[in-house]
Amino acid sequence: MGEYKHSKLHHPEMKRQILWRKAHISTQEYGIYYIDKRTGVSKKYPHIVPFESWQETLYSGIRTELLIYINVPGQEIKAHDGVHNLLSSWVLCANLYFLTKIDNRYRALLVEFLKQKVSDQITEITDVELEFAFPEDDDLHPKPLLGESTGTRGKKQTSPDVAFKVKTNDGKDGVILTEVKYTEHHFYACSTNPETAKNESRNLNPDFSRCMKPAKGYDYKQICHQKNAWQRKYMDLITFSAESEEVLQCCPAATDGYQLFRQQALAEGIAKSRRFDLVVSSVAFDGRNEDLIACMKSSGIDNFQTDWAPLFVGKALFKTWTHQEWVQFVRDNQKNGEFDEWLEYVNGRYGY
Repeated sequence: MGEYKHSKLHHPEMKRQILWRKAHISTQEYGIYYIDKRTGVSKKYPHIVPFESWQETLYSGIRTELLIYINVPGQEIKAHDGVHNLLSSWVLCANLYFLTKIDNRYRALLVEFLKQKVSDQITEITDVELEFAFPEDDDLHPKPLLGESTGTRGKKQTSPDVAFKVKTNDGKDGVILTEVKYTEHHFYACSTNPETAKNESRNLNPDFSRCMKPAKGYDYKQICHQKNAWQRKYMDLITFSAESEEVLQCCPAATDGYQLFRQQALAEGIAKSRRFDLVVSSVAFDGRNEDLIACMKSSGIDNFQTDWAPLFVGKALFKTWTHQEWVQFVRDNQKNGEFDEWLEYVNGRYGY
């Protein structure tokens, strides 16, 4: 893993995290970012803690329960490899949203927040899952639904960072699939792209230029290497809108929207099963991350918050909110200071 372009938010947040660790992490030893395979030299940085200390980067109020949760036998969840990086969006996701699973008061606040940001039909959160996937014997598992033949929850599989299972006001079930971002500057490129998938062992796209053509009069499904060579079902599950033909300058998964495209396909597949009355693909992100907001501009999508949903026709909704909005909602609506400790933590840690 080499150096790559960072968002404008990355460096100021890196400085914030380095200051935070001095007071909150038991060791000031630098952690390993990566090991150069050519030279064997370890690259260490001050915003990386030793891997054995990564649990100290979790909010104390979730630490014990989270570690039990991700290690349940038979359904182990793979935490991201970079959880010892203080800029980890996986840890941020846990710090901001896992408390919903273990604290009913916090869950009640999130219900009210999701009513405002996602759907006023939501009446209850029944469960919360990190790196969400249906069981392997379920036809909505990524293997049969998406054609993803390998992978586990959290590794080489379309597993939304967090999913909220909900009830609607007519008593039906819903699910909100959520991608969580911090300082990342995009939603990554298609894994068939030879320029960005050099470690892939499978046959890569022999002519990626096909994916970079404008949509006007062009059929991305027909030429999709994911579909035709890898038997992935993303393209089969989504339907492009008439508007997409006028907007898209390349396949939306090609350069910076791959994660969103896969989650869109997952949401549509779940919605088409009719097992859920409400299915939502969503993004929770840092509102200061201007690079992420505009990351797909070259694809014709100026702002993913407003311009992504109109590209598709289907049953699944697409919604977004910022971490700042959620934290402020807790600040404004908590009772008797019940979450003051958590609010102090996320303010000191992330500036929210």
